[in-house]
Amino acid sequence: MRCSMQTTHVQVSAMLPLSKEQHPQGYKAKWRNIHSSYTDHYKYFESKKGHYKEENNSKTFQSYISRHLKQEVIFSLKLINLVLLPILERLLQNKSYLPRATCLGKVRFSQLKSLNLSHNRLGEFPVSLCEISTLTELNISCNGLHYLPSQIGKLLNLQTFWLDGNFLTSLPEEMGNLQQLSCLGLSFNNFCELPAICEKLVTLDKLALAGNLLETLDLTVLNRMGHIKSVDLRLNNLKRAAADTLEENKSVAYMDLRDNQMTDLDLSSLVSLEQLHCERNKLRELTLSGFSLRALYANSNCLTAVNIYPVPDLLTCLELSHNQLQCVPDWACEAKKLEVLDVSYNLLLELPSRILRSLSLRKLMVGHNRLQSLPPLLEHIPLEVLDLQHNLLTKLPETLFVKALNLRYLNASANSLESLPSTCPGEESLSMLQLLYLTNNNLTDQCIPVLVGHPNLRILHLANNNLQTFPASKLSKLEHLEELNLSGNKLKTIPTTVANCKLLHTLIAHSNEISIFPEILHLPRIQFVDLSCNELTEILIPEALPGALQELDLSGNTNLVLEHKTLDIFSHITTLKIDAKPSLTADSALTSVFWSHGVAEMAGQRNKLCVSSLALGSFAEGVEAVYGMFDGDKNEELPRLLQCTMADVLLEEVQQSDTMFMSNTFLVSHRKLGMAGQKLGSSAVLCYIRNEVADPASNFSLTVANVGTCQAVLCRSGKALPLSKVFSLEQCSEEARRVKEQKAIITEDNKVNGVTCCTRMLGCTYLHPWILPKPHVSSIPLTVQDELLLLGNKALWEHLSYAEAVSAVRHLHDPLAAAKKLCTLAQSYGCQDNVGAMVVCLNISEDNCTCEMHGLTLTGPGGFSSTTTKPATPSCSSGIASEFSSELSASEVSSEVGSTASDEHNAVGLDGSLLPRQERRCSLHPVPPSSIFQRQPSSATFSSNQSDNGLDSDDEQPVEGVMTNGSKVEVEVDIHCCKGKSLELQHPAAEYSSSAPGPEDDSGLVLIIRRQNSVNSNTVQRGVKEKCELQKSLSTCCLYGKKLSNGSIVPLEESLNLIEVATEAPKKKTGYFAAPSQMEPEDQFVVPPDLEEEVKEQMKQHQEDRADQELKEEHAASLPEEFDTAL
Repeated sequence: MRCSMQTTHVQVSAMLPLSKEQHPQGYKAKWRNIHSSYTDHYKYFESKKGHYKEENNSKTFQSYISRHLKQEVIFSLKLINLVLLPILERLLQNKSYLPRATCLGKVRFSQLKSLNLSHNRLGEFPVSLCEISTLTELNISCNGLHYLPSQIGKLLNLQTFWLDGNFLTSLPEEMGNLQQLSCLGLSFNNFCELPAICEKLVTLDKLALAGNLLETLDLTVLNRMGHIKSVDLRLNNLKRAAADTLEENKSVAYMDLRDNQMTDLDLSSLVSLEQLHCERNKLRELTLSGFSLRALYANSNCLTAVNIYPVPDLLTCLELSHNQLQCVPDWACEAKKLEVLDVSYNLLLELPSRILRSLSLRKLMVGHNRLQSLPPLLEHIPLEVLDLQHNLLTKLPETLFVKALNLRYLNASANSLESLPSTCPGEESLSMLQLLYLTNNNLTDQCIPVLVGHPNLRILHLANNNLQTFPASKLSKLEHLEELNLSGNKLKTIPTTVANCKLLHTLIAHSNEISIFPEILHLPRIQFVDLSCNELTEILIPEALPGALQELDLSGNTNLVLEHKTLDIFSHITTLKIDAKPSLTADSALTSVFWSHGVAEMAGQRNKLCVSSLALGSFAEGVEAVYGMFDGDKNEELPRLLQCTMADVLLEEVQQSDTMFMSNTFLVSHRKLGMAGQKLGSSAVLCYIRNEVADPASNFSLTVANVGTCQAVLCRSGKALPLSKVFSLEQCSEEARRVKEQKAIITEDNKVNGVTCCTRMLGCTYLHPWILPKPHVSSIPLTVQDELLLLGNKALWEHLSYAEAVSAVRHLHDPLAAAKKLCTLAQSYGCQDNVGAMVVCLNISEDNCTCEMHGLTLTGPGGFSSTTTKPATPSCSSGIASEFSSELSASEVSSEVGSTASDEHNAVGLDGSLLPRQERRCSLHPVPPSSIFQRQPSSATFSSNQSDNGLDSDDEQPVEGVMTNGSKVEVEVDIHCCKGKSLELQHPAAEYSSSAPGPEDDSGLVLIIRRQNSVNSNTVQRGVKEKCELQKSLSTCCLYGKKLSNGSIVPLEESLNLIEVATEAPKKKTGYFAAPSQMEPEDQFVVPPDLEEEVKEQMKQHQEDRADQELKEEHAASLPEEFDTAL
C-alpha cells in the first residue's frame, strides 16, 4: 500500500487486501492506515479504488503476516499509535507465526507512544512490551492478567496505564519507577486494599479502583497519598470509612463511592473535596466539609441527616432524593450559589420560605413528599423549573406566576388543586411558562381562563381532572401550543378554535364523552391524535389529510362506523387504530368470560416507538392466554421480531416440556433473533395463563418470565403483587456481583461496557457472558381475589409505583381505557421516553364454572352408569363430527330402517355393555392428570334439501352461529353448562335448552354457541334453560335440541338405534321424522311386511328395557346431577 512517509496512527485489520507488488518485503515500510475493522477498511478501499482497482484479492491479515511480512519490517515501522484489538489473539494462535508474533513486544518502534491491546485474552503480560520506552499510554485491559512482571518499571515515560478487567491483586514494587504516571486504572480486579505502591507515584492524580473487593476505606492510607486528586471506588464492598488520625487531606477533590454498603460516612477530613457521589448506599447520616464542596449526589439512601460545616458557599448542586429527610437542612437554605436542589421522594412536611427566596436557585424538585402548602412569594425569584407533583397541595401561592417570571417548567400533577393562581395583570403577559403539567387534580372549567395568561405554552397536560368544557375563545389564544392532553375528563367536544393552534402536533383526548370529531385534520403539523374510548359516531374529514399525520387512534368508540371511502382516505396513515368487528367464536367467547385486555403504547418525545406488545386472549385452542411486552430501548427491530415469533415458540415448548417451557421459550427466541440479536437487545416479559391440571384445587395458573426491565404486577384484593424481577445493575445486587466477577467493565453511567444497564436481555450476543438471556420465572395460581394483571416497560415503572398503578385503574371496567390512563400518567409525571402499558382484567370466579358436577358419570344406553376407565369408541361427545341425513321422508326412513340399524349398531357397539366417558370439567375445576380432558369443540353437520314441515331451507333467516352452504346446513357448536337458578335470555336465536334429571331440580343445561377459529371475539350466545326429561341413551352424549336455519328441530334422542327412534316417533311432538305441521297418525310409522316381526320384537324388548330403567331410577340418588357434552 503506497502511502506518504509520515505516520501517525495505525490499527490492525482482520482483512487487509494487498497485492504481491505491495508486500513490503526487503525495505522499510512507512504505513499510514491499517484499519481495525473490515467496514473501515472497505470505506477506505472505496475511496482509493481508482488507484488499485485490479487488486481485489483480499487475504486475512493473519495469513498475510505469517507468510509475507518479514520481521525486520515490523521492527522498522515508524508508528505513533498502534491499536491491536481482538485480532492479536488470532495472530498469536497461528503456530507458524507464533515465534515471530511473540517478538512483537521486542519491536523497536522508535516513535510509538500509544498502544491498545485490550480484549485479547493474552493471559500474561508480554514482557517484551517493556522494551518500548517511548510509550506514554498503554491499555492492556480485559486480558486475564494475574500479575505484572517486574520489567514494567522500564516504561519510564508511561503516563496513562489501563489495567481494568483483569485478576490483579497487587502491583510490583518496580512500578514505583514510573514517576510520570498520572492516571492508573485498576478497576474490576481483585484488590482488597489501596495499593501501597501508589504512595511512591508522586505524579499520580487519578486512581480508579471501581469493582474491586475493598471493604474499608482507609483514610489514613489515602492521606499519605497526598498527590491523588480523584478516587473512584464504585461497586466495591465498602462498609465504613476509618481513620487513625484527624489529619486533613488537602488533595482529594473528587470521590465516587456509589453502589457500596456504607451506613455512616464522615469525610469531614477531606477539606478540599469538591464533588462527592455516594448514591445507592445505605447511609443514614452523612458528614462533610463545606470549604470546597460544589456538588453533592446522595440519592437512594436512608438519610435522615446531612451535616456540612461550614456552610458550603460554593455549592451549586445538591441532590438528596429517595431518602427519609423530614426537613430541608438549614445550611442548604444559606448556600448562596445553590442552583439545583432535589429533595424529591422524601418525607418533607413543609418547605422553608428561605428556599423560595433564594436568588440563585434555578431548579427546585420537591415532588413525592407530604407538602400541604407552599410559603408565599414576596420577591421576584429566578426559578426556572419547579416540580411539585405527588404532594397534598390544594392551592399554589397566589403570586407564583407574578414573582417567578422566569418559570418555564411547572409540574403540579397528582395533587388536590382546585384552582390556579392568576398571572400578571395587564393586556400583555410577561409569563415565560412553556411546559405545564396539571394531570390528576380536581381542576374545573374555572381554571381555563388563567391559562390565557401563559401565551408561550408549548405543552399542556390537564388529564384526569373535572373539565366539562374548554372555552373556544381561550383555546384560540394558545397559538404556540404543540402538545395538548385533555384525556380522562368529561368533555363532550373539542373547540373548533383548535384550528388556530397551527403548531399543534399532538392531541390526546381519550376517555372523554366526545361525540363530534374535532377539526384537527386541517392542522399542518399534526402528527398524533388519540380520541379512543369516546362516543364518536362519525368523522367529517377533508379531501386531503395533512402529510405529517402518523397515528390516529379511534379504538374504543363502539358507535363509530367508518365507511370504505373514509378508510381509503386514512390508508396513507402509518398507524390507524380502530375496533375490529366482533366475531362469534368458541375460544374467544369462552375466554372473554375470564379475561379481557387493553394495550397502550406511546412514543413520547422520541421519533420512533421501540415498544411492542403481544396479546392473545385465546391461545393454544383452549381456555388459555398469552400476554407480553418487549422494550428495545433504542431499537425497534427486536421488539417487533419477538412480538411476531414468541407466541409460536411458547406453543411449541409447552407441548414438549411441562416444567421448563418458559425458560426454553426465552432461550429459543434468543437464538432465533439471528444476526439481529448480535448487537441489539430487548427487555421482555411474558405471561402465560393456562389450566393447571396438576393441581385440581386451583383454577388457572399464571406463569411469568422476564428479562431486563419489563415487569408484570398482579392486583390481588386491591394490593399490588410484583411477579417479575428487574435485571439491572442498580436494582439487582446479585446480577451486579455476577457481572463484576466475570470482569465486565461497568461505566460510570452504570452500563455494561457502556452499552446497557440490563444484565439479562434477549439479544446482545456480543456481550455474552455478561448479558444472559436466561429469564426469571415465577408461577402462581389465580384466585377469585385476582382483579388485574398489569404489564409495563421500564419507563412506566420508573414514574409509577406498583401501588399507584393499581389504584389508578382498579375502578375502571374498560381495560383499554385503563392502559391509556397508565401511559398518560407516566407522561404527565415526567416520562419523555417510549412508554407501554397493558391491562388484563381478570374474572376468575365460581360463577364462571362450566364443568360437570364432581363425581358424575354418564349413564350408558342400557341405563347403567359408565364406571370403567377403559377407552371407548369415540363419539360425538369427544369432538368427532357426526352427520345425519334427513333427505327422506319418515316413511322412507322406516322402510330402510333395518339396514340402517345394522350399520349404526355395529359402528357404535350398542350391546348393552358399560360405556366409559370422561368427566367434563371447566378451567376452574380441571380433572386430575390421569383423566385430562382435551377440549375439542365439536362440529355436527346436518343435510337437508327440504325441511320436515314442508318449508324450503331458504324460506327463513339463518340463525346466528349457523353456516349454510346450499342444501347443507353446518352448525359448529361448543356446549357447556352453567350452574345457577336464573339465566336471562340474551338472544332469540339462542333458545335451545335441556335439563338434567331429577324430579325437583330447577337447574338445567345452558347451551353456548360459538363460531370457531377466531381469536379476538368476546361475543357469547347463551341458551335459556327449561325443564324437560333427559333420556339415558348414548345419543344424549351427542345431540341436544337445536334450531336449524330451515326451522326443523334436532331433539334429544334415546339411542343411535334408528329402529327404536322410529318406534318412539309417534309419541313425540317434534323430531327428525315428524314435522309439527303434519300430525297424521297413519303416516307417522310404516313398516314393510318383511320386517314387521323383527320390528315388533325390538319394540317389545325396548319397552321392557324402559320399564327396568324406570325401576332403577326410583332407587337412584335424589341429588340432581348436571353435565354437559360437546356436540
